[in-house]
Amino acid sequence: MARIDLVDLAHSYGGNDAAPESFALKPISMTWRQGGAYALLGPSGCGKTTLLNLISGIVTPSRGKILFDGVDITPLSTQKRNIAQVFQFPVIYDTMTVGQNLAFPLKNRGMVRSDILARVAEIADLLDLTPYLERKATRLTADAKQKISLGRGLVRSDVAAVLFDEPLTVIDPELKWQLRSKLKALHRELDLTMIYVTHDQTEALTFADTVVVMHDGRVVQSGTPAELFDKPAHTFVGYFIGSPGMNIVPAEVRGREARIDGHIIRLDRNYDGLPPGAKIEIGVRPEFVDVAPPGSGLLLANIERIDDLGRVRFARVRVGDAKFAARVPPGFSIPGNEAGLLFDPAHVHVYADSLLVEGA
Repeated sequence: MARIDLVDLAHSYGGNDAAPESFALKPISMTWRQGGAYALLGPSGCGKTTLLNLISGIVTPSRGKILFDGVDITPLSTQKRNIAQVFQFPVIYDTMTVGQNLAFPLKNRGMVRSDILARVAEIADLLDLTPYLERKATRLTADAKQKISLGRGLVRSDVAAVLFDEPLTVIDPELKWQLRSKLKALHRELDLTMIYVTHDQTEALTFADTVVVMHDGRVVQSGTPAELFDKPAHTFVGYFIGSPGMNIVPAEVRGREARIDGHIIRLDRNYDGLPPGAKIEIGVRPEFVDVAPPGSGLLLANIERIDDLGRVRFARVRVGDAKFAARVPPGFSIPGNEAGLLFDPAHVHVYADSLLVEGA
């Protein structure tokens, strides 16, 4: 197990002399604590798998350093980094039994047979694989094979970190929740540093203590699930996290007021002194905008449709050129195509050029 420090780490598949904006991974400096559960979250092409492969040693960075417990391991091979990696598709030996697959990484390192059997039994029990230990892996289902692959990554107790590259992609949707819960339990049980790559916010938020959100090769925010939801540091985080995502709308902001389509929305902080010439937007999650009967002092919106999610309803509305999602209070019926919008000032954020402005 190790603390991992990334120091000005960057990578370009076009070489170190490529234009800065063409880098698949822009310069990153951050620390991941020993024993932490981390998720790299973002859309396809954002740089998350590149970052994972730099940590594992599959790819050598164009710039910067990677430290394990303060030791520079940047030039070392994957084997010498003492990393376990679980890939998107199961990597197992079909001709071996489940038990032999789990034992293989330990046997390769010369561990004595009695210790191998004990460790294999422990991991098999944690993954509910004990009944299958003597079965050949060849005819098992895809989810069972991925469990074996997970077990092979977890069976070594001496690894610096375990890396997961979208490991649940091939798993049946109804089994994903079970395996996510199992991984979380394994993290608590084994106290290993785990880094999990995914484009699925549910996977990231339910697995990780710290979620690292990536966009266009950059880390735009790193924090707990609650921090990402309550206070997105970048408009992309607000949009990407949540279902539906945060409403991001252009606005004129002065002092404690934002103006949209000529209507004033009260703010909880003072925003005098915003950067001149910056693109100013406000962000508010649909959970903090309520639909109400049209009335004086309320922002008037045209209702385009209602999404009924069972536990909650969201109205999709339009204000001029701006579109919103707003919560429909329980029992509230909308008589026509127009409604007022009630904003919670404490949850209305201001962004300048996509970055959160704290206000005073």
